[in-house]
Amino acid sequence: MMRTKAQKQELVTSLANRLSRSPTIYVTDFTGLDVARITELRRKLRAAGAEYAVVKNTLARRAFAAARVAGIESHLDGPTALVLGGADPVAAAKVLADFAKEHEKPAIKAGLVEGKTITPAEVKQLAALPSKPELLAQLAGSLQGPLAGFVGVLNGLLWNMLGALEALHTKRASGAAQ
Repeated sequence: MMRTKAQKQELVTSLANRLSRSPTIYVTDFTGLDVARITELRRKLRAAGAEYAVVKNTLARRAFAAARVAGIESHLDGPTALVLGGADPVAAAKVLADFAKEHEKPAIKAGLVEGKTITPAEVKQLAALPSKPELLAQLAGSLQGPLAGFVGVLNGLLWNMLGALEALHTKRASGAAQ
């Protein structure tokens, strides 16, 4: 579909706004994915708080320049789609890696996480990390263990004191009966 210059500029402005709001960006090659698979990938990414946008490379370069996002332009060649992730870079990386394992596509070209360019291997390493909720659960578990032990020690001291008081009461009661 032929777009007018104004439509292209509007597309670039919209993409630049989304790029500037996105702390995580992954560049993928969607070659070999049909519309149904791309729709499935979009649905999974949306559930993870990310968005999947197929873009023309020239328009993407203009949007990156307009958004002042640098470091990833060299990877904009061939069929390109951008994954614009939210605050959690691991969630989108997991979805991409799992989808690529299942369907052998899309190929990850590069990533940009909080201004730092990362390689496809580093994206896969990110995908292997536990998600943010899992890390928080692990932290809570590691904090809960010592606290539970401390509560157990205090409970034991209270039971020992109660036993001593009970013994003293019993001794005084038997001494008063004599």
